[in-house]
Amino acid sequence: MITLKDISSNRRIGSISYAQLQFLDDEVAKEHRNDQDYRVSRETLNILKERGADASLTTIIEKAMGDQELIEFYWIKS
Repeated sequence: MITLKDISSNRRIGSISYAQLQFLDDEVAKEHRNDQDYRVSRETLNILKERGADASLTTIIEKAMGDQELIEFYWIKS
């Protein structure tokens, strides 16, 4: 499993599978090839949904966003 953590607070936002991580890696732009962090806006979240993102993955991100327009998070192996 993979644990997602909010960059600003270091709080755990959820756990995802390796397949869900691969989807994020394929779909979300990264600054560097080995980056372990993501920046997801509401617009990006909607695009992920349109591209077939797993519902549990988008729910984790959406809940972590709360009423914010953007979330930055990173992953670690758990």
